[in-house]
Amino acid sequence: LVMVVIDGIGGLPIRGKTELGAAKIPNLDRLASKSICGLIDPISFGITPGSGPSHLALFGYDPLQYEIGRGVMEALGIGLKLTKDDLAVRGNFATIDKEGIIIDRRAGRISTRKNQEICQVLQNEIKEFEGIRISIHPGKEHRFVILFQGKELKDDLTDADPQKDGLKAKGAEAISQEARRTAEIVNGYIRRSTEVLKPFYPANTILLRGFSKIPNIPTMADRFKLRPAAIATYPMYRGLARLVGMEILETGETIQEEVATLKKYFDQYDFFYLHFKKPDMAGEDGDFKAKVKTIEEIDRIFPSILKLKPDVLVITGDHATPSLLKSHSWHPNPILLYSKYIRPDCIRRFTEKHCQKGELGRFPAVDVMPLMLANGLKLKKFGA
Repeated sequence: LVMVVIDGIGGLPIRGKTELGAAKIPNLDRLASKSICGLIDPISFGITPGSGPSHLALFGYDPLQYEIGRGVMEALGIGLKLTKDDLAVRGNFATIDKEGIIIDRRAGRISTRKNQEICQVLQNEIKEFEGIRISIHPGKEHRFVILFQGKELKDDLTDADPQKDGLKAKGAEAISQEARRTAEIVNGYIRRSTEVLKPFYPANTILLRGFSKIPNIPTMADRFKLRPAAIATYPMYRGLARLVGMEILETGETIQEEVATLKKYFDQYDFFYLHFKKPDMAGEDGDFKAKVKTIEEIDRIFPSILKLKPDVLVITGDHATPSLLKSHSWHPNPILLYSKYIRPDCIRRFTEKHCQKGELGRFPAVDVMPLMLANGLKLKKFGA
């Protein structure tokens, strides 16, 4: 079973066409004509999802039952081992002006190497705060993970990130009385870090979001009797896959290298999650043409995947990221499912407009996994 997640694939029309509609994707179009298609809602009607809950749904977990914070996913994604006492949070280096107004939430997308240098400076300067051990771990470009380690830390905090440029930087707020001390520690660390970062413009402050502690969640092996593996380049997606028990396969940075990894390990596992990030990044930048280009680049790898002859192939997105909105949105995502046990739709194109006419109709993303299992002949009959 192969699940390909094209991050942020869904879009909104600009001059009459979405990014998928404008893209030249002959391989996806040909595959759609041989598949069953539809639209999926990551969470529910009108709900704009984060990447975590939308992926959980695709993996067959009700995102309303299993709530996983982004900090935990990022921490696991870069290989950190967490205990029940650890509070993890995802961070961005950002740029603020003299009045504390955020002028760039991503600090110009500083290089990963520069990120590593700055994280080392912060680690050397701030190792603990009020008896709580603190460690900072670099990710890609402007992103990093912080672990606060100590007793009685709480994760019921608001994000210390307004999530938009042009707004004043802010601290975390306690949602419960029990979390007040944790909020004070976090905000003290932010103030101290901003002092240390003064010489490092444009990375002169930090924004923190997704405060979380490790949850109790069953693995895919326990739930679905699968040997699952993940091929993803970004830490958060690797972390989420690890949390549900997938083996994380080491791969290169390009989509071609990801497909090569799939080929290398194809006979060793019976479920693969393959993640492609670039369309989401282009959508968040509001760059319609770039998103079209990345979708066209991804289209070219599908003949190589089909040569492996997967029993079931699903292609979809975790959420929509329309260039028009420059953000995630609540719009449903197109999906196709290819196996030898289907009645093909014979639709002409893999677009939002065409997929809404497919046999699958519009349905919750949490039902994707049962469909894959059924088409892989991995479900028993229900009832007598």
